[in-house]
Amino acid sequence: MRISARADYAVRAALELAAAGEDTSLKAEAIAEAQGIPHKFLEGILGDLRRGGLVVSQRGGKGGYRLARPADSIPIADVIRVADGPLVSVRGVRPPDLSYIGPAESLLPLWIAVRANVRKILGEVTLAHVAAAKLPDDVLSLADDPDAWTNP
Repeated sequence: MRISARADYAVRAALELAAAGEDTSLKAEAIAEAQGIPHKFLEGILGDLRRGGLVVSQRGGKGGYRLARPADSIPIADVIRVADGPLVSVRGVRPPDLSYIGPAESLLPLWIAVRANVRKILGEVTLAHVAAAKLPDDVLSLADDPDAWTNP
């Protein structure tokens, strides 16, 4: 799995909104500056998040962006999907749409298992978890494995 810059920026922007609170709107410029995201790129991402129903925007002097629903009801997976599409694909194809033959036949259940694990983690962890630095115990235990921090 590869997290694109677009998905990373989308999650970071959503986390800024989560940390600001439900009733606080933030201007795109403030989010971009706080997270070191190119402003023009962020504008496009925020537009996608708005169209995806994750953020709402308001014009005017007190305008800006805020989350469309509570941060504890928005999984990280939803933000990534809105920003970037499916969580896991192989050559741009979703695993259930693939087929293999011969010795490669068992690749399909492997890709499905990878997708299931990615979905489980990113679907379980919400913006509220990350913004409060309170990740679920099962996620923390995966990150506590020293091998998780090294590149083979």
